[in-house]
Amino acid sequence: MGQRTPLYDFHLALGAKMVDFGGWEMPLHYGSQVEEHHQVRSDCGVFDVSHMTVIDIDGAAATPWLQHVLANDVARLERPGMALYSPLLKHDGGVIDDLLAYRTEDGYRLVANAATRDKVMDWLRAQSEGFKVGVHARPELAILAIQGPHAREKVAALLSASRAALIRELRPFEGVAEADWFIARTGYTGEDGLEIILPGDQAPAFFNDLVGAGIAPSGLGARDTLRLEAGMNLYGQDLDEAHTPLTSNLGWSIAWEPAARAFIGRTGLLAEIEQGVKEKLVGLVLEERGVLRAHQVVRVSGIGEGEITSGSFSPTLSKSIALARVPMATGERAEVEIRGKWYPVRVVKPTFVRHGKILI
Repeated sequence: MGQRTPLYDFHLALGAKMVDFGGWEMPLHYGSQVEEHHQVRSDCGVFDVSHMTVIDIDGAAATPWLQHVLANDVARLERPGMALYSPLLKHDGGVIDDLLAYRTEDGYRLVANAATRDKVMDWLRAQSEGFKVGVHARPELAILAIQGPHAREKVAALLSASRAALIRELRPFEGVAEADWFIARTGYTGEDGLEIILPGDQAPAFFNDLVGAGIAPSGLGARDTLRLEAGMNLYGQDLDEAHTPLTSNLGWSIAWEPAARAFIGRTGLLAEIEQGVKEKLVGLVLEERGVLRAHQVVRVSGIGEGEITSGSFSPTLSKSIALARVPMATGERAEVEIRGKWYPVRVVKPTFVRHGKILI
């Protein structure tokens, strides 16, 4: 039996199809993955993401330590509430995980992936030796992600006046503590919305309020097609320890300045640049009928081969799309092998849909 979030019984009561995800029993969908996808794009839905890892960082050396540990630079977070996305790298530049870092009044809050919980905690604790820093996992907390163009207004209508005011004032990529809640304007769907971290024992009642207000419960299936359309990487598929941010369309998340900041992985990344980055992560669109799936071979005429890292049917585009790691010289066309046959695909920037708008 896998681990369960505080909302497990609610998922069953709502008729969710439960699946194993990173050792957790999580809802795949509540009847229709496609309907849940469209609901988030057009209105809003709520996801239970309590399986993710919340880590609080404090201590006198919290800032310089995170500047050493993360590829992005927390010094950019000039005041409490600001957030940034960052890879967590090995010394050779391979990606241990990707996470969000929020600056708080007492230090920082990190939110990492579920399947990487143990290795991330082990890595952070090992790197903290010799630093005056505390690394605290917070398994007693739950996380609800309410995503979609109407998410903030619908959530605000359910909360106290003080919390509603905070939600209306939040800017993108900001998070703020209010009593024992942490409310952030972040997400993993390509739509506006909130991620609310709260005590696990309060999560069922709040989840019930959200569903009662007409906010659709949404599962991992819709979350995956939404994030794929938005061009957001999934750890373990689109990035991993064998690949660097430079080959995963994440070069923007590396803070190279100041040049004296010796973050873990910098030397490995610079060596890769010096040798010439050989691969890149691109988007693919299948113009014919068929479904693109992870691990299908991508062939680029006269250049070489690559591989699909994530692929699915796009409910918004009504076409099959994918992320693929291909040779750096890949142009606008390629072919994908599906069941022994080769199908032409269009190569595009790896962002298909954002804020309800089709970008390809």
